[in-house]
Amino acid sequence: MHPLADQWDDRMARKKKKLKPFRAVDAVKALARERVGTPPAGKIVLEKKKKPEKHKPTLGRLLGEAD
Repeated sequence: MHPLADQWDDRMARKKKKLKPFRAVDAVKALARERVGTPPAGKIVLEKKKKPEKHKPTLGRLLGEAD
């Protein structure tokens, strides 16, 4: 008998790893990545929703910004 056999008997049986269900989308994407390669990383677009000013700046505002 192995000297460490007593320690192995004390442990509980491990649970089986739950498998993810098969999804055709994942399989198609994986196949495309193998053939074509990974898509380029997304580019960050800053201030996409910022609207331009509706009116030209007034003289008072222009003078105020100069200070």
